[in-house]
Amino acid sequence: MAGRAQPVSAVPGIGVAAAIAALILGSILAVALRAEAGRGFSAADWAAVRFTITQAALSAVFSVALAVPVARALARRVFWGRRVLITLLGAPFILPVIVAVLGLLEVFGRNGWVSGLLGLAGLEPINIYGLHGVVLAHVFFNLPLATRLILQGWHDIPAERFRLAAQLGCGPGEIWSLLERPMLMRTVPGAAMIIFAICLTSFAVALTLGGGPRATTVELAIYQAFRFDFDLSRAALLSCVQIALAGAAALVALRVTRLDGFGGGLDRAVQRWDAKTAWLLWQDRIVIAAAAAFLLLPLAAIVLSGLGGVSLLPMSVIEATVTSLVVALGSTALLVLIAVPLALSLALRPRGGLELVGLLGLVASPLVIGTGLFIVINPVTDPFALALPVTALVNAVMALPFALRALVPGARDVIASYGRLGLSLNMQGGAFLRLVVLRRLRPQIGFAAGLAAALSMGDLGIIALFADPERATLPLQMYRLMGAYQMEAAAAAGLILMVLSLALFWLFDRGGRIHAGA
Repeated sequence: MAGRAQPVSAVPGIGVAAAIAALILGSILAVALRAEAGRGFSAADWAAVRFTITQAALSAVFSVALAVPVARALARRVFWGRRVLITLLGAPFILPVIVAVLGLLEVFGRNGWVSGLLGLAGLEPINIYGLHGVVLAHVFFNLPLATRLILQGWHDIPAERFRLAAQLGCGPGEIWSLLERPMLMRTVPGAAMIIFAICLTSFAVALTLGGGPRATTVELAIYQAFRFDFDLSRAALLSCVQIALAGAAALVALRVTRLDGFGGGLDRAVQRWDAKTAWLLWQDRIVIAAAAAFLLLPLAAIVLSGLGGVSLLPMSVIEATVTSLVVALGSTALLVLIAVPLALSLALRPRGGLELVGLLGLVASPLVIGTGLFIVINPVTDPFALALPVTALVNAVMALPFALRALVPGARDVIASYGRLGLSLNMQGGAFLRLVVLRRLRPQIGFAAGLAAALSMGDLGIIALFADPERATLPLQMYRLMGAYQMEAAAAAGLILMVLSLALFWLFDRGGRIHAGA
């Protein structure tokens, strides 16, 4: 494809990729040069490495295994409230971690709803702390992401394929073999590796539900080395291990992810003649209800806890809310500006360094990038004065891998289906981008923008490094309220944060799908 004339150029995307590589690799280099010379690993360090890999692997396997039947049920059924349910199923992934963990404790903790029901039956309460608690939390966060990624794969199958299969008399088994299984073979490995890489960088979940010598991740060990021991040499060694683990996972994701699609269709509504039996109907209903209960009950617990503290909110929460909205919208605009040209370049150049650049955001954690930027900026100017622009920039880069997973398959189909037509009509460059690419990719752009806005609203890592005592985003202000033991006000701030994160995601995602037939 790259050797033929194309209606758009890959050069803008290559420039974006070079800038992103310079930002991430430069930050990692700055941290490495600042660290002291290394030394050997202790038994505790190796235990942290083993626990990190184990919990990430279990989290990825359970998340994807549970997401496949949920996505299949959602793809086969059309019912009232389906769009709202799909949007709500994305809520756990976009929730601030500390808020979501609070909801999980309300439901699954020793004093939670489930333990209360077990107590009525004379059973012992659930202990949520340890490996199983960390995996439970990661499944809660990543099951919606896996469901959305796999559901997008089902949506990428043209309706004409299902229509043709029905005309040939294919039943559920044939549909599975001919259409659904090939789609899963190209979708599931990439989704699993993305979740594995995400869980490798787990910090807040391990801090709240893990901890201790037997349940410590590498990132938590780095935090302990900095915070409690101030052992920069050990922290640097563990940082190298963390980057190596995440880099290996990203490379594997690059190898196993297949970006080929089923080709373009006529945007007809999908009808599933193969799934109209009563058995399959009830099977899908039970799967959807169970997934909704698992994911939405903790959100309901957060609402109930937060409503009681609304009247206690200080004015600083309102100011922090405005700041968070400004940062989130700026980060979203920046993400779209870098993700669209990079996705088009990846569609024109399917292999090579561009894909690796797209995954660099999974290799380095926001904490590592933020520390590197602080080291670079500090000799030149006051880093605290650049707190908000730096937060928006790093949040956009962190959301880039997820945006590309949504954009690249669609961009490839657009180029393949409309590239020659655009050239024959002398429609190139900005005209093809405006009239064809942006219109055809509206659903994917809306999803990516919503994800970026929500993740930026809930970010705590970068702003905690750069913010001064007089400036805070909403997550940081909530953290400060918790540190001051104003728990009711913190719960109310968490409720506001959850509502705004979900609202931003819904507005962008829904806005991209209006009149798009998705």
